[in-house]
Amino acid sequence: MALKLLIISSYKDTWNSVRPEAEIFIGMAKLGVDVTLMTQGDAEYVPRFKEHGVKIIDYHPAKKFQWSAIKRIRQELKQGGYDACYMFNNKAITNALFAAMGLPVKMVSYRGQTGNIYRYDPTCYLTHLHPRLDGIICVANAVRDDLRNRAYLPDDNVVTVYKGHDLDWYKDTPTDLTQFGVPAGAFVVGCVANARPRKGVPVLLQATALLPENDDIHILLVGGGMDSDEIKRQIVASPMADRIHVAGFRKDAPAIIAACNASVLPSIKREGLPKTVIEAMVYEVAPIVADTGGSAELVVDGDSGLVVQPGDAQGLADAMARLWQDPAFCRQMGIRAKQRIEEHFHTDLSAADTKAFFERLVGKDKG
Repeated sequence: MALKLLIISSYKDTWNSVRPEAEIFIGMAKLGVDVTLMTQGDAEYVPRFKEHGVKIIDYHPAKKFQWSAIKRIRQELKQGGYDACYMFNNKAITNALFAAMGLPVKMVSYRGQTGNIYRYDPTCYLTHLHPRLDGIICVANAVRDDLRNRAYLPDDNVVTVYKGHDLDWYKDTPTDLTQFGVPAGAFVVGCVANARPRKGVPVLLQATALLPENDDIHILLVGGGMDSDEIKRQIVASPMADRIHVAGFRKDAPAIIAACNASVLPSIKREGLPKTVIEAMVYEVAPIVADTGGSAELVVDGDSGLVVQPGDAQGLADAMARLWQDPAFCRQMGIRAKQRIEEHFHTDLSAADTKAFFERLVGKDKG
């Protein structure tokens, strides 16, 4: 009999942001898994789910702990005959784990970033340290290794499945960067990130003071918070302030990064498998990443990307200068970056790996 899987997740975010995850479920349905998804019925992705055989239950918990949600999920678990339940956010995880108490269904959570799971923190026992949990699927090896040191599960029940992509998703025409004040033909390093402390934008701005004196590199900052007063002050303090450009939040970020020569994600902690890096790689834009979370797993250092240590402003400056000084190397790195995504991070691999994990987990009790 086919594996029968209940997935609980929210799909109210934009199409592009949910696609890598959503296509895993569609891929599993194509592989013969009986997939039912509990999500908001008016989510943008729902018609595509239905088109490919994913059944939809129009429901998602509104709170992290909600008696009505526990009852609703428990009813579905008891009546649906599911082999396993896959939970993607804290609202889903907390309510579904309590709903599954005493039921034979296997319960699996998703984890998308390192950090913030501690055995001394009582709230963690509502999610990834919950005694009812049977497995955890992590977005990167760094996340997996972090959780294997903390979760009360056998190591082989805490696994990595990369969120895959498909090159056919990325057909954007590169944006004309002159609208942001970037001169035509300039060497541009793009940074796409929301300006949260862990994204390391201040480290990048510190690095601008360490670039070669004769460089003509331009930095383009894309994302929410990039136009904050704090970022503006740091830009003014840079010796290349006139070559740092702020686009702010943009819905066309992939098209913007596609027009850059290189990309940089200077995060200092708690990355998962950053989609902004993947988007740059797909568009043959040479990536520079900090070695935190799964960022460094996306590239082969020196071949399909450059890896620096978190918080290392000099390392970022050296990496940017290396790509600027050798345009041919930069272009070849971008080409190899695209090849790496196609060969190692394809959505078909993600669907097959997810299916294989659930079949193994469920089969343990059936063997």
